[in-house]
Amino acid sequence: MKPNRKGTVIWMTLLTFIFLYIGCQNEVGAGPPAPDFSLKDINGHRVTLGEHLGQVVLVDFWATWCPPCRKSIPELVMLQKEHKKKGLVILGISLDDPMQTSNLSLQTFIKDNHINYPILRSNQKTLKDFFGNTRISIPTMFIIDRQGKIKDKLVGFRPGSLENKLKTLL
Repeated sequence: MKPNRKGTVIWMTLLTFIFLYIGCQNEVGAGPPAPDFSLKDINGHRVTLGEHLGQVVLVDFWATWCPPCRKSIPELVMLQKEHKKKGLVILGISLDDPMQTSNLSLQTFIKDNHINYPILRSNQKTLKDFFGNTRISIPTMFIIDRQGKIKDKLVGFRPGSLENKLKTLL
């Protein structure tokens, strides 16, 4: 019995279409999963990203010596105050060198700037997980949805842009 060439072509075309259709579907809200981390805050307590699953998380990579980072702090404080009840969590990850900026100095900076969200100390693994081999620019903020997916990455400080990006998730 000879194979039916026309039937084979039709089946192959149909299978190809099915695989392409399934492979190209992009659910609303889909994005790469945010890498989990376990970092110490300036009081020595461990904080993980995973413990905030179900909340909208803004991860801010910053440093005290960075002028745009310092300019972004009042907006972050305001966002945390206004949207905490809606499920917003801001986690500041300090890139300050602990040998140059002690936890005590960082605590003073937090108090002087009225920072109302946790400040964590970075480590090489977390930087590698979030930035890969690319050059790190700060401030860099990652917006993570309630399912733990990265929704956006903002490099630099642009007043007002964060609230607009967060509105759809909150």
